[in-house]
Amino acid sequence: MSTEPVEALRRRAARHAALADPARLRIVDLLTLGDYSPTELQAELVMPSNLLAHHLRTLEEAGLVTRHRSEADRRRSYVRLAAGALEGLVPGVGHAARRVLFVCTRNSARSQLAAALWQQVSEIPSASAGTHPADRIAQGALEASRRHGLDLEECSPQGLDQVAGDGDFIVTVCDNAHEELTALRGIHWSVPDPLRANTEEAFEDAFADISRRVHDLAPRLHAA
Repeated sequence: MSTEPVEALRRRAARHAALADPARLRIVDLLTLGDYSPTELQAELVMPSNLLAHHLRTLEEAGLVTRHRSEADRRRSYVRLAAGALEGLVPGVGHAARRVLFVCTRNSARSQLAAALWQQVSEIPSASAGTHPADRIAQGALEASRRHGLDLEECSPQGLDQVAGDGDFIVTVCDNAHEELTALRGIHWSVPDPLRANTEEAFEDAFADISRRVHDLAPRLHAA
């Protein structure tokens, strides 16, 4: 009978050990929804910065989380779950939403793709908006949507104040929008801006990142 390779078994055991601490489990629970800066995690957990740093280092060493620099404020970093980190251990349904509203700065790529993807996997309505909407959808986003069977042709960027409503479950998909809307409650996905490189690969990477997150979040929400 074949057994799990020793190295893989050790990695899995390290993840279980990391999750055995209540504070680290709480951090991972938060990260199953979106990305947080260490400062935001510190506020959520009411925890000294040195203790939080210890917990984050333990989670990183166990392969559960990663972190990267904000595209908006380079002094800030965001912590996210590593892809496939939990392998079936994600918490169940726990949030009600009337509608899911995806927000980025220009409402020309990431938030539009997220809203379109959401419509494929959930009966909860979705919409998108921008804090400073562009004149049109980015060409790279249109091409990515066509490659994946989505239709953004009739969409146009809209301002957040035109779209937001009571009961919206807000997801920022852009560091600039998240850091601009500090008083707005919701979750954050730190998705790199594909327009910075403006290549097919950059848009495909953004699409894959958003698609994974949409599929992870959809089972966690129920209609309000």
